Amino acid sequence: MVSVDRARVMAFRVRALGLDRRVDVQPADLGVLDLGVQQYMPDSAEVALTARTSAEPADERLIAVWAARGAPHLHRREDLLALSGQLWPLSEEDARSRIKSGQIPDGVALGIRAFTATAEALREVVTGPIARGAASTEVSRRVPVELTYECRSCKARHIAGHVWQQAGLAGGVQVLSRGKDAQLGPIEDAPPVPAVNAGIEGIIANYLRFLGPAGPGEVAKYLGGSAAEIRKVWPSGDLVEVRVDGRKAWLPESEMAALETAEPVKGVRWLPGMDPLLQARDRDLLVPDRAAQKEVWRVLGNPGVLLVDGEIAGVWRARMAGRKRVDLTVSLFDGLSASRRKEAEKEAAEVARARGVPEATVAYD
Repeated sequence: MVSVDRARVMAFRVRALGLDRRVDVQPADLGVLDLGVQQYMPDSAEVALTARTSAEPADERLIAVWAARGAPHLHRREDLLALSGQLWPLSEEDARSRIKSGQIPDGVALGIRAFTATAEALREVVTGPIARGAASTEVSRRVPVELTYECRSCKARHIAGHVWQQAGLAGGVQVLSRGKDAQLGPIEDAPPVPAVNAGIEGIIANYLRFLGPAGPGEVAKYLGGSAAEIRKVWPSGDLVEVRVDGRKAWLPESEMAALETAEPVKGVRWLPGMDPLLQARDRDLLVPDRAAQKEVWRVLGNPGVLLVDGEIAGVWRARMAGRKRVDLTVSLFDGLSASRRKEAEKEAAEVARARGVPEATVAYD
């Protein structure tokens, strides 16, 4: 059995996720798109892409869909058929785990029926560009009442947001825009509503390739589902058991050489909140300090992180100054050398490029 320490795992993940060097390829050709890139805050997906490629972040081969946990992600259009089957609940128990919410306690018992009914309702409603609010109203009228709740502010019943978003890809829906003018639209040649999960091993393999070594618990949290159900389908043939600082985990055999030879990465990257690196569910490994964890993963409004020499060195927030500049404010967890500060200020230009402005400023608080 191979044993590795935290530093080796961090070096492996940073390299696997394409953060060791910026390449000159189109975004859809980046390996990290096998996992997907979450759209979190304004332009966050673009910031994640420009941290990895010198190409422009726009790529017509990518599409925004509600994917893992119902969160909006950029994925390749060509991967949607497989992804839809992979994300479908494994079982009734897995479906109930994904639905579980105090907002709709009676909806939990519907299990897979909740996903099927919602996906079918979305296909009836989203036949062209439609405002998210209008789509919610119409879908809410078509699904079992147990999946809706009484909204006091607008005095109407709404489908629980996490339910319809988790059924979104199966419902053939893409996310056209977000914010106050959020719009949805139909996916051209959308895959059919799945009957059963197909290809969960693909999701597991992708998680482990980029965020491993890891175990069923981490993958289940990533999907928002049941760890017990993931254990039932956990692959055995092509995975190697690894000890990470004494903890049992697994990695595809094809990635073992990369893990064993991974060396710390030098340099600076500005990463957005919910960057693929931050999707790993073993947060104690990513950020061992508990106080720092609370800064990186907040209840609302996660900041971006500053990656310095392969470690998360602080958090940052952005403020646009019209269409000319983005101002970045950094809160460091520890000191930063003058040379690394200079490099961070130079690298901030990539955030400006992602946000479509010519200049970025950096301030430390």
